[in-house]
Amino acid sequence: MGAIPGATPGKWIDTWNERMPHTALELIPLEVRDQGQVLVDGRVDAALVRLPIPREGLHVIPLYDEVPVVVCARDSHLTAADELDADDLTGEVLIVPDDDVLGIRIPGTLEPSFAPPSDTAEAIATVAAGVGIVIVPMSLARLHHRKDAVYRPLRDGPTSTVALAWVAERTTPAVDAFVGIVRGRTANSSRG
Repeated sequence: MGAIPGATPGKWIDTWNERMPHTALELIPLEVRDQGQVLVDGRVDAALVRLPIPREGLHVIPLYDEVPVVVCARDSHLTAADELDADDLTGEVLIVPDDDVLGIRIPGTLEPSFAPPSDTAEAIATVAAGVGIVIVPMSLARLHHRKDAVYRPLRDGPTSTVALAWVAERTTPAVDAFVGIVRGRTANSSRG
């Protein structure tokens, strides 16, 4: 089972371990940029992915939408509000890491005078040092949590959908069992 950063499969894995104690489920970290290829290549049987993903040949079940958040330094004036609007970000330096998953650009924000950080963790470290803001799904802000950085929800920002995906022609009994768990089927229910 592959999982992109920020995915939270814990409850499903716990259910798997209860129902399928003799079938190990290995969780393999994936990068969003590689998620589709890893599935097609067969390196994982199924994966928690971040949409969009090319769907040709795949079964894809959207699971949940994540709220975008603005990450800023703990002492930023932006922390005065519980939630932010795009207008609140006017004049802020918007840092977009190379592994950006939202593709969001906010009119009125400024581009940094330095190269984009290679990943979200580096972007959040830069923001924590008091330089700019970064906008990410809430799970990534939590994953890269730091004492010197905080986040606020961005109202009306683009959500990020996490989904379960697998290659349609490789639907094994194990994949079907995991799909059932994700869909909330009980141990005694039929696939119907």
